[in-house]
Formats: sequence, C-alpha cells, structure tokens
Amino acid sequence: MPEHLPDVYVGFRERFPDVAHTQDALARAVDAAGPLDEKTTRLVKLGIAVGSQADGAVRSNVRKALAAGATLDEVEQVILLGLTTRGFPATVAAWQWMNEVVATERS
Repeated sequence: MPEHLPDVYVGFRERFPDVAHTQDALARAVDAAGPLDEKTTRLVKLGIAVGSQADGAVRSNVRKALAAGATLDEVEQVILLGLTTRGFPATVAAWQWMNEVVATERS
C-alpha cells in the first residue's frame, strides 16, 4: 500500500479484507455509473471532501485529481469554491491540506 495511507485505514483493511474489497468494488461501480470523466469525478469528490471538512478525504482526492490530470489551479479553484458555501476556516484548512500533499509529492 502507498506510504501516505493512515495506519488506521491500513489496519481496517487488514482486519476486514472482504469488506475492504467490497467497498473498493462499490467505489469503482459508482465512479463508472455516469458520464463524468475521471478528472471531473475526482474534482467533484474533492469538493464533497472540502464540504465535509474531511482531512484524509481532501488529501486523497487532491492526490487522485492531480493523478487524473487536474492542474493545481483546478484543484485550488475547487477548494476556493468552498469559501462561500462551507466557510473561511474550512476552506483555509482544505487549502493547507492540499499544500501539504503537494509539498510531499514534490519531495
């Protein structure tokens, strides 16, 4: 597994492998259920993560969006869009998490 995954996530997957594999299959089916391309899907999921103020989900979806071809500017815009809906503190927190991911990926 990639080194950036939280220990609790890895531990859960190891403890409940059948559940983890079923969840993975569901995630693939949901992603494939509509007309959105992978990049757009990842940007939408990033927006949902920002709205939820979910640190791990923001980090994960920043990585996945960039890997799917999103630019840093596009990722930043998705985070910035949270400002008027989710609020300043949540947006700044998500922006910080994004910056930490980008810094780690570049090093």
